[in-house]
Amino acid sequence: MANGDTTPSRVGQINSSGAADALFLKKFAGEILTTFEENNIFKPLHTIRTIENGKSAQFPVTGIASANYYTPGQNIADGGNSYLSDIKKNEKIITIDDVLLSSTFLSSIDDVKNHYDIRSVYAGELGKALAKRFDEAIAKVFIAAAREATANVTGGKLGGVLDVSANLMGTPADGSDDSDNTDPTGAELVAALFTAAQKLDENDVPSDGRFCVLRPQEYYKLITGGSGALVISTSASNQDVGGSGSLASGSIAQVAGINIFKSTHLPSTDLSSTSTGDGASSNDVFGSGGVGYNGNFTNSLGIVAHPSAVGTVKLLDLATESEYQMERQGTLFIAKYAMGHGILRPECAIELQK
Repeated sequence: MANGDTTPSRVGQINSSGAADALFLKKFAGEILTTFEENNIFKPLHTIRTIENGKSAQFPVTGIASANYYTPGQNIADGGNSYLSDIKKNEKIITIDDVLLSSTFLSSIDDVKNHYDIRSVYAGELGKALAKRFDEAIAKVFIAAAREATANVTGGKLGGVLDVSANLMGTPADGSDDSDNTDPTGAELVAALFTAAQKLDENDVPSDGRFCVLRPQEYYKLITGGSGALVISTSASNQDVGGSGSLASGSIAQVAGINIFKSTHLPSTDLSSTSTGDGASSNDVFGSGGVGYNGNFTNSLGIVAHPSAVGTVKLLDLATESEYQMERQGTLFIAKYAMGHGILRPECAIELQK
């Protein structure tokens, strides 16, 4: 006898069979991955290596060769004749950190009652959380590379810290306050970028791929001049002097051949004694001046660098997991990755400070 029941077409099922939310979960995972990619600034701006297993990866480092004029009759292979280059070698080891994860729990009854797609909101937030932690870690390592006081090989070169207001390159600094702690103008930022480009040239850093990441406050000064009105003569978007960018869209492409980006993920406070659980013991990039990837960033304004300055070792790429828990009547969602970050070539990084 008919009981009035019906057979619904479950939009979350695959071919009308199996789990009723199978397709929803895949969409959720895809939204996490998409959000993670969209919110990453530094991912394409540094070197990434993927390993299948293990706890660390080795990055070989080599010095440069020399050249000498040849005197006919001399033995080139004789070390005493100074024709053979003793190319110095070293290595950089980057260790995988613990698994970093972001998670949330969605109650089944809340999911049913809700009048909008809360899953896409949750997916976006998990992706943003991991992207933010990833970007913040990479930004800190770039700053650590600029402050590195020891070259990779004997006689090698270093990056440095650039005082933007004074437009002076200095020795690696710890980011602490000083008497010249003033916010720079747009013109001073433009001048500092040319000084940074000169320093990278002197360090034999390739021109292709150079970039600068600034806080929004400094980024927009490059366009407006920083005086409260449009100062076209000192703006990096001045078309009359070959600038590129747009006052209308508020964008700037390049200064001194350096690609310009803005990010809110740059650190700006003293975190030298703050432990956030990241950074394996061998990835304490600031040594005694910090913990993990944290240091003193009180005066940090931005980074000028080349992707070869910093490296990431990836053991577990961004992955998602979900499980319906019957005893809790809801679904647990987890997004995670296992990576480690470290300094590769300190001569390729310059920190901008106020």
